Amino acid sequence: MHYQAVTTGYFLSRPNRFIAQVETAEGIQTVHVKNTGRCRELLIPGALVFLEQNMNPSRKTQFDLIAVQKGKRLINMDAQAPNKVFAEWVENGGFLEGITAVRSEYRYGASRLDFCLETPKGRHFVEVKGVTLEEGGFARFPDAPTERGVKHIQELQKAVEAGLDATLFFVVQMEHIKSVAPNDDTHLAFGKALRTAAAAGVHILAYDCTVTPNSIAIRNSVPVILSAKEIHNHELS
Repeated sequence: MHYQAVTTGYFLSRPNRFIAQVETAEGIQTVHVKNTGRCRELLIPGALVFLEQNMNPSRKTQFDLIAVQKGKRLINMDAQAPNKVFAEWVENGGFLEGITAVRSEYRYGASRLDFCLETPKGRHFVEVKGVTLEEGGFARFPDAPTERGVKHIQELQKAVEAGLDATLFFVVQMEHIKSVAPNDDTHLAFGKALRTAAAAGVHILAYDCTVTPNSIAIRNSVPVILSAKEIHNHELS
């Protein structure tokens, strides 16, 4: 996935979850933030951010904030990127062999899941979650309570119980992550739902990404740690 006309700036403030004030070479700009999560550990005053210029003259904001530099790590924070890079990866032969059709925004039960993959074995549902929260090389999800995320996990579990395949797929929007784990401190219900679904047969996978100022692509598999004890031990190792 590639971006066009990328420029840089320095984050100043975030008046609300949709916009930010960024100092650029052309002056202070009001930019659209393509992530409604908290991102408090990313959007720190003075942080180097990357902006994609939008060519739509009817837009109120000229730029979209797509990535941020956190120490030596470049983190893509475009909430639309995970689904796009997953779809590209699937179309290029990643994830599963023998996929005959890829359907997005697929209605199942009481939810609209991100993907329904048609395979020789039948339908395989995939819900994609983008991960931007990182500390010490360990990633966590979510960075804010997500009842919608809990609902999606429960629908995946129902699909498995009905004899179908289902995967919760974490797209970690940065490189060189040691592991991904549920962020129980922020939303314990999500972690409980994830563990219950995994025990029921839902696949829980995570991949990190190669990130540049103007691109993002799925890179390598990353361990998913569900046990609280294992999470603690893994962080100490």
